[in-house]
Amino acid sequence: MHLVTENRPQVQRDRLLRLPQCEALTGLKKSSIYTLMKRGDFPRCVQLTARCVAWPESTVLQWVQNRINKAQQGAEVQP
Repeated sequence: MHLVTENRPQVQRDRLLRLPQCEALTGLKKSSIYTLMKRGDFPRCVQLTARCVAWPESTVLQWVQNRINKAQQGAEVQP
């Protein structure tokens, strides 16, 4: 028996978060998420179907981390 190993490029896996999961991760409610998204201050959602959207988990987690970093930088500047 001969096993063939393929050298496929590694694809990073990402999950799609629905609104309740996105709210739980960020601590924001629907209206705040959509307001920030409209201003360009929150990751854009992905259209799954005509009536269904989701957010890539990696972009939401990066947004949260960026907010934490900003808060920590601001705290370091304050005496």
